[in-house]
Amino acid sequence: MTHDDEATTVRRIWGGLGLPGIIDVHTHFMPKSVMDKVWNYFDSAGPMVGRSWTITYRTDEAARLEALREFGVRRFTSLVYPHKPQMAEWLNQWSAEFARETPDCLATATFYPEPGAADYVASAIRSGTRVFKAHIQVGDYDPNDPLLDEVWGVIEDSGIPVVIHCGSGPQPGRFTGPEPIRRLLRRHPRLTLIIAHMGMPEYRDFLDICLDSVAVHLDTTMAFTAFVDELMPFPAGEQARVRAAGDRIVFGSDFPNIPYGYLEALTAITAVPGIDDAWLRGVLHDNAAHLFGVALPSG
Repeated sequence: MTHDDEATTVRRIWGGLGLPGIIDVHTHFMPKSVMDKVWNYFDSAGPMVGRSWTITYRTDEAARLEALREFGVRRFTSLVYPHKPQMAEWLNQWSAEFARETPDCLATATFYPEPGAADYVASAIRSGTRVFKAHIQVGDYDPNDPLLDEVWGVIEDSGIPVVIHCGSGPQPGRFTGPEPIRRLLRRHPRLTLIIAHMGMPEYRDFLDICLDSVAVHLDTTMAFTAFVDELMPFPAGEQARVRAAGDRIVFGSDFPNIPYGYLEALTAITAVPGIDDAWLRGVLHDNAAHLFGVALPSG
């Protein structure tokens, strides 16, 4: 399938639901030097990936932006994440400039457990950050690290969502899994967390957390796709709870770092058993529009 054909089919799906487009909460734009290192890591099937993984949309930044717009993505993110100290603030500066130049990108920031983190997080909030990214696996840190106490407090008070990769897929880390998140939420119950990848592979536990918490969401990134179902399939018998959590599930794709086309990321969601058009409208657009204050088109 050509890109034009793929874009036409994607637009036909959301258009048929009466939506003005898609909001994708899980996309990656990074400084070129960082993105190149990420892609090289996937190419090598590094230990945090654990299998062959081809980057489908390995193009320059301008082409990637144009692809999302051709798919009809109204808003997206530039999820960045550090793997060492003294990296997050620099990434935040890059992301802020990227958002200023890219009005359809939700201004994104990140953090790391280090002295001064609360200061640069507060600065990012003052500068207009609309979403944070935390990657427990890559960062290899405990979300309950005392160096993050003030960070979580500042973010909780702001109400800004945090897309957090905390499930143990594709490979477990020292601090991944549901228990560290349960401990975090006991201390900061108003945190607006967006659990990446539906919490893969601890889907049931993270559904529990979502349904039991005040403001926890799940993003669909890579869930339900054939690529993931080979090793970490979504558990059968959870359809009713997936429907029940429908107002707090948002669409994510992991673009451009996916080993299949954007259309497959979308059709995997539309094929979830037991869902209806109202559920799809919420997941693909309306839930995130509400969460991020994205206005619906008039008329």
